[in-house]
Order: sequence, then structure tokens, then C-alpha cells
Amino acid sequence: MSLLMASVLTTVPISAINLPEKSVILPENPVQQSTQDNLSQVVSPAEITPPEFVQPDITTSSAIKNKYENILRKSRDKIQFISSPNLPELKDTQPVTEVVHNQESTEEFSQSPHPPDSDNPMSQVTSVSQLQDVQPSDWAFGALQSLVERYGCIAGYADGTYLGNRSISRYEFAAGLNACLEKINDAMPAAGYAYANNKINTVNNEDLISLQRLQGEFKAELQQLQQRVEVVEKQTSELQGNRFSTTTRLFGQAIFSVQGTNSPDVDLFPRDGVPERQGKTNLTFTSSAQLTLASSFTGRDLLLTGLSAGNLGSNASLLSTNMGRLGFESNTDNNLVVSDLSYRFLASNNLGIVVGTAGVNPINTFRGISPLEGSSDGAISLFGQRNPILSIGNGTGGIGFDWQISDRISLQGVYSAEIPSFPGDTKQGGLFGGRYTAGAQLSLAPTNNIDIGVHYLYSHSPDGLLGGGIGDSQLISPFADPTAFDTQAIGATVAWRINPNLHLGGWGGFTSSKPSNLSGSVETTNWMMFAAFPNLLRSGNLGGVLVGQPPKITSSTLPDGFNFPNFSDGGTAGGRSDTSIHVEVFYRAQLSDNIALTPGLFVIFNPDHNAANDALIVGTLRASFRF
Repeated sequence: MSLLMASVLTTVPISAINLPEKSVILPENPVQQSTQDNLSQVVSPAEITPPEFVQPDITTSSAIKNKYENILRKSRDKIQFISSPNLPELKDTQPVTEVVHNQESTEEFSQSPHPPDSDNPMSQVTSVSQLQDVQPSDWAFGALQSLVERYGCIAGYADGTYLGNRSISRYEFAAGLNACLEKINDAMPAAGYAYANNKINTVNNEDLISLQRLQGEFKAELQQLQQRVEVVEKQTSELQGNRFSTTTRLFGQAIFSVQGTNSPDVDLFPRDGVPERQGKTNLTFTSSAQLTLASSFTGRDLLLTGLSAGNLGSNASLLSTNMGRLGFESNTDNNLVVSDLSYRFLASNNLGIVVGTAGVNPINTFRGISPLEGSSDGAISLFGQRNPILSIGNGTGGIGFDWQISDRISLQGVYSAEIPSFPGDTKQGGLFGGRYTAGAQLSLAPTNNIDIGVHYLYSHSPDGLLGGGIGDSQLISPFADPTAFDTQAIGATVAWRINPNLHLGGWGGFTSSKPSNLSGSVETTNWMMFAAFPNLLRSGNLGGVLVGQPPKITSSTLPDGFNFPNFSDGGTAGGRSDTSIHVEVFYRAQLSDNIALTPGLFVIFNPDHNAANDALIVGTLRASFRF
């Protein structure tokens, strides 16, 4: 498996990956959506989408270097200059001009001869009849026969062909001609003109005059070719000495969406079961965009710098529930914000480290299990993205690791703070103040078709809010004074690839939260089952069906007046009496490699775990562009 340090394998099964000998720490998706609000403010997690950041792939080769090396190869790879310094052994040497087809040569371009390649079958060509595609009826047969058998100048490609109809430039012809002339000059000793095959072939005066004329004709091209190569080599050396990094690549994503809901009746105070208001949102057309620079300095590291902007906000306040939130929300008022600033590197071949002030949290550090995760190409709802316990703490900056224990077992860990840069009150922010989370995930692949992630998280909340942003994330009555809570969460996610076109899976999560200065505790549960249909109707498309229960307080034993489920009826102890059910369908049509269109619909029955509320219906059409 690749050692990928920021939520590496959301769309790639764990069991399908092999660890390269030299890899960089890569994140889970090429591009992900950020919905981080201004970090200098403390806002309600119910209005904050757990941050997801751009996660590109990257190679370790130098694009700049390759650009100039390819220029050199155009001249270097097509003609290889070979001659023998020992004239008596001439019959066993490779002809002077050898055209090499599709060869990745790394030799320095030079007019000096090179020794023959004994492994090349064309190094033994001594007759034109050995060229497979040259026939005696060809108009140039006589000329080729003379050059091969009389002067030893011409050979074909490594597969035994000559490809006489292939076009070459004047520079290529000049270089080959010059090498052939040098071969002829070497083959003319002072005392007579004799080949090593003991055949006496004199070079008459007419041939010498023609050779001298050709040398003069292409002298300028040969000089220009050498000058051009020297200029390119000088520029390559300058770029290599002054480049910013070994590799820097730009990745981007843009999302345009249309979304709306029905107007359900809402019971704000569950004690009487009578709706007091009507939830209503407008039909909206919104957009968001992300850009990420991915830089590698050693080939075993990755610096991610992500920028994002968007205008799709949460509909929670208008609907009096956060269960209708979309997975691609991004509300920055169209202001550009830093969504990812993290550095990832390999400490050893099987241990990767990630550290950063943005983009470091359980979502981006733990390996993804669900095939429906992905803000631009996965499920359309926020609840359908992943197990909600992974969003606890709403972390942004910190440190994490990914340890590949064996081919089928890996362990990820992370410590993340919500507002690590906050310099004020320690109850509100800072690296070890405010809301923070520490957790681990054991990733297992017991078979080639099953992936399992077992999660554990510990989180501290200064105000009684879990920070998950979906379902019951508030632990204490709104009429009670806020108090700090410590939460322990456990859960698991499973994905089973039955065949290439059908994946089944699900997750479950449990949390137990204890207040710092009160007795009792608060417990929540959530679960989801899903079916994914890759290549539905067309290769590259994806269909999805999800059914589950958003986080629900099942037990609250705080003192009277502090319990949230019965906050409108004295805040007495107890859990939610009703249960919300989330049902979702979507279909992603992959129009091209870079464009996808996803219509989707989900329904929340008994929103906010209250049977007095009308069902909430959310529909959307999402268009995703990647570049």
C-alpha cells in the first residue's frame, strides 16, 4: 500500500494498493472540498462543514528537466554514432550510422564514436539483404547496398527494418552524413584502400569529390546543431541549479450546483408535538472552487498549499435541523481562504508523517474505506460522506502518521486542533486549548475484496458541542450554562467489493461524553448502509443508494435542567424518543475525464429525531470540473 498521509485511500480500496519503494505521502482524493470558516472566530460546529482539502497525486520526476531532455533526445536518440578504432576488425563492427527507434537514450550527444552494442542484432548488418523491408526492386536499393556493403555506413532499426519512407530533418541527415564520412576516412589507410574483409574497393576521385562537396554542403547544419545542443544543455543546468523544487504541480476543482428543499412543518419544542414554524429555503445556484499546489523536494515528501472559495452555506438555521446539509458545502462569502497547508514525508519506507496548520485531521489522515466518499464525485449529503465520528472536533491543524504494519494491516493516528493559531483564551483555541481531537484507525484488508476501518477518537469540547456538524452534535440543554465535555468515540466502516459493478458496505459509531464539572454522561449512536454501483450504464459512472440513522442521543443522564433531549420539558434525563432515517439516491454521470454531472435526492424522515416534524426532502444537481 502507498504510504499516504492525509486521508489517503477514500476512492481506492486498501487491498488494491502496493507500497512503492520510493513514494510520497499522498492524500486520499485528487481534489476535495473545504468548508472551513475564518479560523480567527469561534463559530457553532452545526454551521461548519468538517474540512476536506485538495489531495492531489504527484510524481517525483522533474517536469522542467524532462522538457529539455526531450529536446536533446529528438536529435540524440535517432542517430547513434559508432565506428571502430581498429581497422582490421572493421567487419565485426556496427555500421557508422544507426537509427534507433523509440529509444530512451541518456548518452551525451557527441560527435565522438561510441563502441558497438553487441546485444543489438543490427550491429552485425553487413549486407542490405538483412534489412527486412528493403527489396531489390526498391529505387534506392543500389545506393543502400553500396553504403552498407562498400562503406559500412548504414544500418537499420533494432528490429531489423530500415523504414526508408520515414522523414528526417536536415540536422539528422547532416549528423548521419558526418558520421559516415568519418567512417570512410578511417577506412582509407595511407597505403591502399582495403577493407578488413580483404576485398579491394578503391575510392575513386569522383567519390572523393562528392564526399568533399557533401561535407561542405552540410557543414553549417552540423555547426548549428552542436550550438543548439550546447545552449539547451546550458539552460538545463541553470534550471536545475535554481529550481524551486523537484516537482510542483497545480490541481484544481470547481463545483456548480443547484439545490433546494421542500417546506416542512417544524416542531421546535417537542413537549407538545405541535409544529411552531415552517422550514423554508430558496432554490439556489451556487459555486465553489479550489486550487492546490503540490510540491516535492526529495521525491519522498509533499508540501500541499490549498486555496478555496465558495458561496454555498448550510441550510441548518432555516430548517431548524442540520440533517439536510450537503457534502460539498463551502461558505467563505467568496473570499479566498487557505484550506490546506501541510507537509507530508516518509520517515521510513513504511512510516509516513504529516504536519500542518491546515488540512490535518482524522478525515484527511485516516485511510478512506467508503467508495462513496468525495465531495465532488461521491454522495451528495454530508451524512453520506463518511462515519460522522470522524468529524468530531472539527480539527484543522496538527500532526499525524500512517504506519504500514504489513501488506494487509496499517495504523493511522492524528492529533488535531480546531483553531491551532488562536493566541487568546485557551478555552477557545490554541494547539492544546479549545476543541481538539486525538485518534487512531486500524485499517484491515482481510481479503482482496474487503476493507475494514476500526476507529477510536478522544475529543475535548469547551462548550458541549461535538463539532461533527450533523445530527445530535449538541450535548447540553441550550438553557443551561455551557460546560466542557470529554468524548470517547468508537466505530467501524466496512466495504465489500462483490464484483467490479457492485459494492456493499456500511458503518456504525458510538460516542460517550462526560462533562468536566457535572455528573452523568451523554451517549450517541449512528449507522449507515450503502450500495455503490460503479460503471452503471456506462464506464466511469457511479450510482449510490444509502439508508441510515444520523447521530442520535440515546441516553443522557446529566442533572435535571442540563439534558438536551428534553430541554423544552425541564431538561430531565432520557434519550430521544423518535428516530430520524436518512434515505439517499444519486447518480454520477462522468461526461469526460474532467467533467461529471450528478443529480441526487435524499429524504429525512422524522427530522431532528422528532416524529412531529414533516419529512425533509433535499434535491440537488452538482456539476464538477477538475483540472
